[in-house]
Amino acid sequence: MSDEKPPSGGETQDPSTDVVAADAEVERAVGARTGMFGVKGSGDTSGYGGLVAPIVLPGAAQRPYGGWFDDVADALEDRLSATDLEQAVERVVIHRGELTIHVRREDLPFVAQMMRDDERLRFELCSGVSAVHYPDDAGRELHAVYHLLSMTHNRRVRLEVSCPDSDPHLPSLVSIYPTNDWHERETFDMFGIVFDGHPALTRILMPDDWPGHPQRKDYPLGGIPVEYKGGTVPPPDERRSYN
Repeated sequence: MSDEKPPSGGETQDPSTDVVAADAEVERAVGARTGMFGVKGSGDTSGYGGLVAPIVLPGAAQRPYGGWFDDVADALEDRLSATDLEQAVERVVIHRGELTIHVRREDLPFVAQMMRDDERLRFELCSGVSAVHYPDDAGRELHAVYHLLSMTHNRRVRLEVSCPDSDPHLPSLVSIYPTNDWHERETFDMFGIVFDGHPALTRILMPDDWPGHPQRKDYPLGGIPVEYKGGTVPPPDERRSYN
């Protein structure tokens, strides 16, 4: 086995060669999953109907993070300190060898532009924004996740921002990362997060008059009948029955 140590600082290119701190302990539970696929009352005889599993979020990591994670954190902290925005980062999470930076929603545009423009960061590409819905995470039910790539340093990180169901608004990043244009529309369509400042925030998959947002966890299972030659198949919410 080679005793050669991985490069450090700006020389690091391959994250798999870095020594990364162990995953943090679970911070808190944000609900529980019961059964399979959200189906209830179907007469399921497989045993999965009795499944109960907690939904948990990983906790904040502690310094040193390991490898180039500390380089990114140092650059971030230096810029935030220079602009009196130290509180913009709520916590840093390292889970399964990946770095996620949780940001306050009102500071998201500034942090995103800094991640793009700072010479020590240079995350030039945002490959999109996705979302997660945690109905039992009171006051933070909707989470938006931005996937950033630095082509200069060959690094990937995530920015994560949360907002409540009662005020599902986040600032748009289209002016900073134009690739987010259709991704913000899809996240709005599927989860109902309103991206303030988007140039044309309309549905992208569902009809304009479609009620609700289909990828929220509390959205009812349903569908439409599927027609075949001489026969039909009922919608998904009517297919399973042991009566």
